[in-house]
Amino acid sequence: MNLGLKGKRALVLAASRGLGYACARGLAQEGAHLVICSRDEARINAAAERIRKDTGAKVEAVVADVSNAAEAERLVATAVTAYGGLEILVHNAGGPPAGGFTTVTEPQWAQAFEQNLMSFVRIVHAAVPEMKKAGYGRVLTIASSSIKQPIPNLVLSNAFRAGVWGLAKTMSQELAAHGILVNVIAPGRIATERIDELDRANAERTGKAVEDVKKASVASIPMGRLGDPEEFANLVVFLASEKASYISGQGMFVDGAAGTAL
Repeated sequence: MNLGLKGKRALVLAASRGLGYACARGLAQEGAHLVICSRDEARINAAAERIRKDTGAKVEAVVADVSNAAEAERLVATAVTAYGGLEILVHNAGGPPAGGFTTVTEPQWAQAFEQNLMSFVRIVHAAVPEMKKAGYGRVLTIASSSIKQPIPNLVLSNAFRAGVWGLAKTMSQELAAHGILVNVIAPGRIATERIDELDRANAERTGKAVEDVKKASVASIPMGRLGDPEEFANLVVFLASEKASYISGQGMFVDGAAGTAL
């Protein structure tokens, strides 16, 4: 299947590792031109070099903090300067710290609000004018399975990922007439550093060994294993493509059938 992504211009946030990196690499394999960002200069430069080497794609690496209001315009401007425009946005932001309602602090609430919800608001505001000019737009945001089924000890993620989902649904209706499609991709347990961090947090909270927490987690997945980041990225790449031209306003799960919510 020709996905029609060759030469399309894409911005992928938080792309130095994990799901963001997998999505960037998947788009590059289809011939997209990339701008990728991370707060860590060494890691984002290394990620860009790996993608260039593996795929031959054009990749611009930018150091940026998605929770900073000024960064959204700069990231979009980088794509315009490098490639003349922007058609694809993959919004990604690091998950907020674990914790329950009675343990999370007010500064942590404020940081998660900026990092997970407002970063989405700002980057879409910056990207939409370029998508309108291009006559093609794909807005994709990486959320969490908590958008339908809250996860214990992740109150910040439960609150703000659900907000992102509600916002994306609203955006999909407002932007459809401009040919801009908006979808949410919700990972379950995918083999990334984030999952390792959450396993350690749950082990500390429950007093169990980390390995026991990992085994119980995998046992709860009907497919009997963690997902691979590339499996997640495959859906993102398809939704970014010309072939996904009538799919918008959807929350799609990549979770090995682990979720039980309808």
